[in-house]
Amino acid sequence: MASYINELFLYLPVITLTGPRQSGKTTLCRKVFTNLPYANLEDVATLAEARIDPKAFLAKYPQGAIIDEAQNFPEIFSYLQVAVDDDRMTGNKRRFIVTGSNNFALMQRITQSMAGRTAVMLLLPLSTEEILAVYPNAGTSELLLCGGYPAIWSGGLGGRQILLSNYYTTYIERDVRSLINLKDLQAFQMFIRLAAGRIGQEFNASALSMEVGVSVPTIKNWLSVLSASYVVYLLQPFYANISKRLTKTPKLYFYDTGLASFLLGINTVEQMDVHPLRGSLFENMVVNDMLKHGANQGKQENLFFYR
Repeated sequence: MASYINELFLYLPVITLTGPRQSGKTTLCRKVFTNLPYANLEDVATLAEARIDPKAFLAKYPQGAIIDEAQNFPEIFSYLQVAVDDDRMTGNKRRFIVTGSNNFALMQRITQSMAGRTAVMLLLPLSTEEILAVYPNAGTSELLLCGGYPAIWSGGLGGRQILLSNYYTTYIERDVRSLINLKDLQAFQMFIRLAAGRIGQEFNASALSMEVGVSVPTIKNWLSVLSASYVVYLLQPFYANISKRLTKTPKLYFYDTGLASFLLGINTVEQMDVHPLRGSLFENMVVNDMLKHGANQGKQENLFFYR
């Protein structure tokens, strides 16, 4: 992916790198682009500075910068548009890499302000190939149990439960609350755990609404929020008829099998070995690897499932 980003900079002044929280976006940017200064909009002081005077904030970086956690101030894209347009007029060749983990907030601003000025890249958690390159003895059940978040593998299996519990409470629930007015947290928690139990199955919003006790529109709204936060995604069925591809019932998958396993209460390799959803989780991991293969090359894989 690093080589592809460098290639994109030959044609575009801004690269937007998005994906799940803790998937390695910041690490990738800071290791590859060591010559660019780093600004983290998760930092309260930096965020306040950007909000008070965005033009002066961008002017601080004559060579460009890595701007991290842009979902905290998506308006930055409007000011970036003006800055890079001015750069084109003056011949200045600043480069900006903007990262973020909230697809709704980022994409809305990108489509409004940055058309023709940025490329959007998706960085997903580690693929099976990347994990096995460092941990060649990892078995299938361990791969499913730990998923692809780098912190899980660097911290060891012993810290998996703590890390995933923290990830769920601090990131997922916070992102959900920032996107919607979540009134019933308990119902939402039931929904996401039931969704984990339906990995690899066709998504039935009506059935979920009856089990959770909320309306079908609420279930669809919650699903769209989880999709925007890179927690789940839907895979469309294959039909020769394009209309049927888009309207028939899709399958549900999680971007990370480790998080799905955590939500299912699977905490050890021994539990994974005999769990009835092990096959579904394995299917999820295979589909994820196909998505990651394309994303790492800047491509969107056109994947479907065959009914």
